[in-house]
This record gives sequence, structure tokens and C-alpha cells, in this order.
Amino acid sequence: MTSAPIDYRRVVEEHQGLVYGLALSRTGNKFDADDVFQDVFLIYFRKNIAFRDDEHRKAWLIRTTLNCSKRVLHSTWRRKTAPLEESHGLTYQFTSGEENEVFLALRELPEKYRMVLHLFYFEDLPTEQIANVLGISGANVRMRLKRGRDMMREIIKEEYNFE
Repeated sequence: MTSAPIDYRRVVEEHQGLVYGLALSRTGNKFDADDVFQDVFLIYFRKNIAFRDDEHRKAWLIRTTLNCSKRVLHSTWRRKTAPLEESHGLTYQFTSGEENEVFLALRELPEKYRMVLHLFYFEDLPTEQIANVLGISGANVRMRLKRGRDMMREIIKEEYNFE
């Protein structure tokens, strides 16, 4: 039995928000996120993996995006370059100011909290699926969610001078 040909265009259209959003959250800037996005789908096209279902494909895309982002963040080239002054600000603009503020606050979190919050709130993944993708326990995911929310609350309080 031969499987149906993969509709690559549909896969990209369906998962582009997931891959790009996660890459942007992980790398912190548009240029690196663009590179990660291209790398992930290039790997996907080249490997031509047969997935059990769309959830399996989604988990693979998340894991590959995290790995490609890590590679970009820890590359020798990146360590030996000095960032341009503009790259310290927001390099990606959302449609509303509130989304921009949330994104900036999220960028200030340590990576382990940022990834869990992004996957939970932006990608709507349940805690057990996040645990499987990140290779940690469900209890650890829930603790990171709580601590990350607390940190976000403090960052936003400071930003808007809430008491």
C-alpha cells in the first residue's frame, strides 16, 4: 500500500504560525526566526517522514523548531558578532500594542519559562503534550507555567506601574 503524496503547501500553511511563533519566541528576533522557519521546513521536505497523524507531525515540527532555534542561538557566528543597536528593541510588530507588550514581557523571561508559556498559550498545547515535546514531567510543566505567569505579572506590573 502506498501512501498519498504529501501536500507540502498545506503543511506549511497549516503550521507556519506554530513554527514561526515558536522560533520568534525562542530567538527573540525576526531575522533568526526567519532562518529557523526556513531550516525547519527544509528539513521536513528533505526527510519526507511518514507521520502517524497530524499530532505526530505537529510534535515533530515543535521539536525540530526548538532544536534549530538552539543551533542558531548557540552558533559560533552569533557568539562572535555584536548586535546592532536596533536589534535590542522589538524587531517584530503585532497588530495591537497589547500584543507587542506581552511579547516584550515574554522575551524577558528565562527560556525554560518562555517556551512553556508560548506552547501553552499561543499554541494551545495541553500540559502533557508540552511535557512530551520538551522531555520533562507534566508536574514540571505546570510549575514552570505558574512561575512564568508570576514573572510575567511582575514584569507587566513594573511596566505599567500597577500596585
